[in-house]
Amino acid sequence: MFKKILIANRGEIACRVIRTAKKMGIQTVAVYSDADARAPHVMMADEAVRLGPPAASESYLKADLILLACKETGAEAVHPGYGFLSERTSFAQLLADNGIAFIGPPPNAIAAMGDKIESKKLASAAGVNVVPGYLGEIADTDEAVRIASDIGYPVMMKASAGGGGKGMRLAWSEQDVREGFEATKREGLASFGDDRVFIEKFIESPRHIEIQVLGDQHGNIVYLNERECSVQRRHQKVVEEAPSPFVTPEMRKAMGEQAVALARAVGYYSAGTVELIVSGADTTGKSFYFLEMNTRLQVEHPVTEAITGLDLVEQMIRIAAGEPLGFSQAEVKLNGWAIENRVYAEDPYRGFLPSTGRLVRYRPPVIARSEATKQSSGSDSGLLRSARNDEPYTRVDDGVREGGEVSMFYDPMIAKLITWAPTREEAIDEQIAALDRFEIDGPGHNIDFLSALMQHPRFRSGALTTGFIAEEYPEGFTGAPASDALTEGLAAIAAMVGLEAAVHGGAINGQLNGAPEVAAERVVRIGGRDRHVSFDEDDDGLIATIDGETTIHLGGEWEPGQALFEGTLDGQPIAVRVARQGRKWKLTTRGASHVVDVWPPHVAALARHMIEKVPPDLSKFLLCPMPGLLVSLNVGEGDKVEAGQPLAVVEAMKMENILRAEKSGTVKRVDAKPGDSLAVDAVILEME
Repeated sequence: MFKKILIANRGEIACRVIRTAKKMGIQTVAVYSDADARAPHVMMADEAVRLGPPAASESYLKADLILLACKETGAEAVHPGYGFLSERTSFAQLLADNGIAFIGPPPNAIAAMGDKIESKKLASAAGVNVVPGYLGEIADTDEAVRIASDIGYPVMMKASAGGGGKGMRLAWSEQDVREGFEATKREGLASFGDDRVFIEKFIESPRHIEIQVLGDQHGNIVYLNERECSVQRRHQKVVEEAPSPFVTPEMRKAMGEQAVALARAVGYYSAGTVELIVSGADTTGKSFYFLEMNTRLQVEHPVTEAITGLDLVEQMIRIAAGEPLGFSQAEVKLNGWAIENRVYAEDPYRGFLPSTGRLVRYRPPVIARSEATKQSSGSDSGLLRSARNDEPYTRVDDGVREGGEVSMFYDPMIAKLITWAPTREEAIDEQIAALDRFEIDGPGHNIDFLSALMQHPRFRSGALTTGFIAEEYPEGFTGAPASDALTEGLAAIAAMVGLEAAVHGGAINGQLNGAPEVAAERVVRIGGRDRHVSFDEDDDGLIATIDGETTIHLGGEWEPGQALFEGTLDGQPIAVRVARQGRKWKLTTRGASHVVDVWPPHVAALARHMIEKVPPDLSKFLLCPMPGLLVSLNVGEGDKVEAGQPLAVVEAMKMENILRAEKSGTVKRVDAKPGDSLAVDAVILEME
């Protein structure tokens, strides 16, 4: 077994690998860019080596610097995590040439499967179903248009070396191809060093199913059941679960055996994932097609660990050291249900725009069971029971800490929230409860959106496709709908919060007449309606009476400054994030934020006469919607533009975003130029 390994990655996956290595008694070496000098993975490792400036191309993607770090520290092996160099054949070969073990598959398997064009040709030759398309190299946009027309719209344009949702564009028309082909090439080159693009037919109403495979260097290969990753946004996975609510035991066996056959054909060992696309309209489940094989650990590997009890990182390390698997296909278990939500630094209320900044507050949900905490790094070796005593549990994999910075240079994922339970329904409910207790202040985040997904009737029914988010939120996200009962309960909580704040504010020492009396009643404006709330006490908490009719029993306490209220509404547990927003209060729970007014009754009577402040009209400005780099500007001063016309392209979090004109007009002034780094709401140009 290795004595020291280097982790050629950052963030949560670097922390994840370090935890397992420590459990195995292996020393660890972290690498970092200047942006990550104080990152948790650097603090966790036994040693750390600086690579260079923040840009990945000057740090984490420098294979020669990783090799030098190995030699300087004496690391015998490298775990690449995912992204960066994890699927680069030349990197694995460089390590092998220098006598350093690569904790992953052999270079020839990476080469065969990592190139999406060549892997489809190989899969087709091996008798595996592949999606119809054009697998040759495409010279320019005009050729791309001709090929797309021959295949028939809609088509998907994909960077050959792409992954993680980057370097992908869906085209419904010739215009989409003309606008997106060059952007796809640029994203492929920027993120993966390869600008080749291929085009394939887009399967409508598709479900995204993937098979986890694991093989050793002695010819043993098994599949570890499936994961469903159909809930995606812009081809980036948002929710993953294992097993799939769609896959039958017969489908699982057919897909798994096909995945193993494909892995065996290229001499594969280590962890890998065969991704398949299945037509959701095919109730027989026979129409599944090979998409690609990811020759690395997947972001969503924790859900497989939860249902099988296997620590995949530990298995990868043992396989790289030459150990056999030690178990057969028949010993692979499927226990319970696991769901993973990706917590991203993006604002779903502003079209999911990437967000950056300091994590002023970062408090992941408390994991009640210490055994679950151990399991986040794999608490035992071999085949485990994934949950002790079949009790639901929550696991958080992250690589950030309170006070840290979410940078524009890297992926916007903050953490992965994983829940396990005996049934799918219970696992979903565990997610909702955990999301309510997840506290993040600073950059925007998608916690409300994730909670809304978990509550959505269509998700809970399992009727999923990769178009789920686009179909269910065509006008964007405005928060999960709140029932009348929840709204009434929030009114009671808001009134309690307002009362406690008033009592606290009146507790000033040295007042001649003592602290002022605070009447136990408030008027709460929530959901566009005023509610009169009064309180009485009993032995178990407060009894709130709303408008003299509805009675709610409120359990739990809140003190001014407390960011999370945890208590009960009529005996049912509830967690609500509480924040002051000017003179208002912001209450967040169950997938929505509610900005409410809380007044004493005599103030409420006057407040309704106050004039609303109208925000200024900024529609004549093209504002940068997120921190990013201005890649291109398509117009100049004096140009006439039409509504919907592309005006500029801004790159943020490794993704290009096309900014379009909201209305017709003439460009009056241009305030930015390509290559500029822009802040949120920076003016790019002004229209007249």
